[in-house]
Amino acid sequence: MIKKEIQLKVPATVANLVCGFDILGMAIHEPYDEMELRLLSDPIIKIKHLDDFGLPEKAEKNVVGVVLRKIMEHTQMKQGFEVIIKKNIKPGSGLGSSAASAAGAAFGANVLLGKPFSYPQLVYFAIYGEELASGTRHADNIAPCIYGGITLVKSSRPLDIIPLTSPDLLVTAVHPQVEIKTSDARQILKNKIPLKDAVTQWGNIAGLITGILKNDVDLIGRSLNDVVIEPTRSILIPKFSEIKEKSILEGALGGGISGSGPSIFMLSKKKETAEKIAKIMCEEYRKIGVRQYVYVSKINQQGITIL
Repeated sequence: MIKKEIQLKVPATVANLVCGFDILGMAIHEPYDEMELRLLSDPIIKIKHLDDFGLPEKAEKNVVGVVLRKIMEHTQMKQGFEVIIKKNIKPGSGLGSSAASAAGAAFGANVLLGKPFSYPQLVYFAIYGEELASGTRHADNIAPCIYGGITLVKSSRPLDIIPLTSPDLLVTAVHPQVEIKTSDARQILKNKIPLKDAVTQWGNIAGLITGILKNDVDLIGRSLNDVVIEPTRSILIPKFSEIKEKSILEGALGGGISGSGPSIFMLSKKKETAEKIAKIMCEEYRKIGVRQYVYVSKINQQGITIL
């Protein structure tokens, strides 16, 4: 039965997973956005935000509007959409805020239209929203948001998404209340990589994916190392080095920058370790007077859910 309205819970995501720049992503349970979509009789798009982030509500300037317009053009539909959004994933957090809006729009529209599209097609529509937000069509946040769990984006053009098995690990993520725009974080990256660094990075990516597929948590920990992106981007994130070093000493398998930052994530085998790391994160930011939000959860296997 085709629905006329739908409510969604859209999860945050951790992109890159340290060494998998633009190709690996993972869904987490918190924070999450709340979205409500309904069909309209006229071919227009209405967007309303119930949050205080000041995001534009004009369809052509909002990632939701861009995604829905693509779907409307593709289907040549004569109806439109109204979308009400309460964002709990702050823009510029590094936790997939724009991806949540884009993925939620594609997922919700698909349900309202009777599910004519596959998950790869939903990712295809949603990456146009990411292009508006960051200037590039990358799917490392979009894919796990829609599929759930951990995903590998083998290729963006043509789109090739591979869902991976997810190990039974705990994720601790901290979002310090400073903003880093994805577009700005991309601009500081190096255009050329030394061959020895590229070889090291390839080994880490291969090791991480192998560890995930074999549920080898020790191999996952040994592979969570980035010699290409993290050395540059971490400079923008206060207390990054201290948090990473102390978290590993406390028993974390490893971790690093979530997306383009400033959020930081760590993976742990046990809940007790994950909660101790959460305290470390809070304490480090309190030392410098920076407000922070900390989240501890398992990997979100489901992705977007219908309320």
